[in-house]
Amino acid sequence: MNGVDLFHEIRGEGEPLVLVHGSWTDHTAWQAVLPRLAADHRVLVYDRRGHSLSERPPGRGTRVQDEDDLAALVEMIGAPVHVAASSFGASVALGLAARRPELFLSLAAHEPPLNAVVAGDDPGLDRVMREAQARVDGVLADVRAGDEEGGARRFVEEIVFGPGAWERMPDAVRATFTANAPTASDEQDDPDWDRVDLAALAGYTGPLLLTRGTESAPWFAAIADRLARALGRERAVVLDGEGHVPHLSGPARYAEGLAAFVASATRSR
Repeated sequence: MNGVDLFHEIRGEGEPLVLVHGSWTDHTAWQAVLPRLAADHRVLVYDRRGHSLSERPPGRGTRVQDEDDLAALVEMIGAPVHVAASSFGASVALGLAARRPELFLSLAAHEPPLNAVVAGDDPGLDRVMREAQARVDGVLADVRAGDEEGGARRFVEEIVFGPGAWERMPDAVRATFTANAPTASDEQDDPDWDRVDLAALAGYTGPLLLTRGTESAPWFAAIADRLARALGRERAVVLDGEGHVPHLSGPARYAEGLAAFVASATRSR
């Protein structure tokens, strides 16, 4: 698939829906929402290149390669399709929508870390983002030094979920984060990892659901709202009580909301 072997699974019947996971994890991040979504749709989940069961090509990768992988999967299952994506996966989906909007029946994106789209807008926010990036850089330094598990633990406890979260995770989830740590590091070596062409993205005019959680870091709200304005919406949809991974923290609510959005997009055609 686009020159690499990409692990993928298809569940259910109906209009196609492709789910795109974020960094450090893999297709299993969607397992709690998959039964509900597959009840009405032909759902494709996959491991992005360099993650878990997919091929890990040598050399530094780019987000554009991830976008082209997604395009190849969309064309395989039958373009156009509905796409739902989270975190870095949402950056991938939005980047592809800017380049090839004709591949999408609808797009749902939760908290893409496209930091560059709000850089310079607010000095206070810039300071907070720099401090957060410094913590991420520390995590990635551990990974690059060969301590994948230590870096993964720090990422979970210092960046995403908070102290004690690593020990509460199932063994399989800890193993997934550890195995995918080098790819998470590689993703941020791409100089364009946090950028998107807003003018090109405005060319996507299909149904759109941009979401952000009230419990997430403040820059995700700023990014989501900036993207919403670029796409002709006033602001992103707020998920009260949710954070950066609502498909994990509130899977039933997330799945119902996504299913309702896709159904509405289908009816509007």
